[in-house]
Amino acid sequence: MVKNVYEGLFIFDSDLYAKGPEDISSQIAGVIEQLGGEVLLSRLWDERKLAYPVKGHRRGTYWLAYFRTDPSIIKDITRQFQLNDSILRFLILAVDPRLVDTLVEHSRAGFIAEGPAESREVQNVPAGVEEVPA
Repeated sequence: MVKNVYEGLFIFDSDLYAKGPEDISSQIAGVIEQLGGEVLLSRLWDERKLAYPVKGHRRGTYWLAYFRTDPSIIKDITRQFQLNDSILRFLILAVDPRLVDTLVEHSRAGFIAEGPAESREVQNVPAGVEEVPA
């Protein structure tokens, strides 16, 4: 059975995330693992103002995850995320196999700080990062 690697970007309700960050963020890994997937990396990305209101919310907490699973399971994973009230929006993309190691290592090593493009710099990984052993 061939397993592909996927990148998932999730926007959580910031109010719910602030009340229980571990509970909210563990839902991502829980769904993926329950359906037979393997989480490679799951981490907080940022909290910011949304460009437009989403389900009545003006702020969102962004969460990034890389995971490996069978392509036939993506439909079930997507359905579970659609039913989750704490997730405002999400996007799941297949990752080119040649880029998997680079993307996961880059995400594990640091993140790009907010600000104008010319003044962005790589920072240390912030608190809230969950590294899952490979």
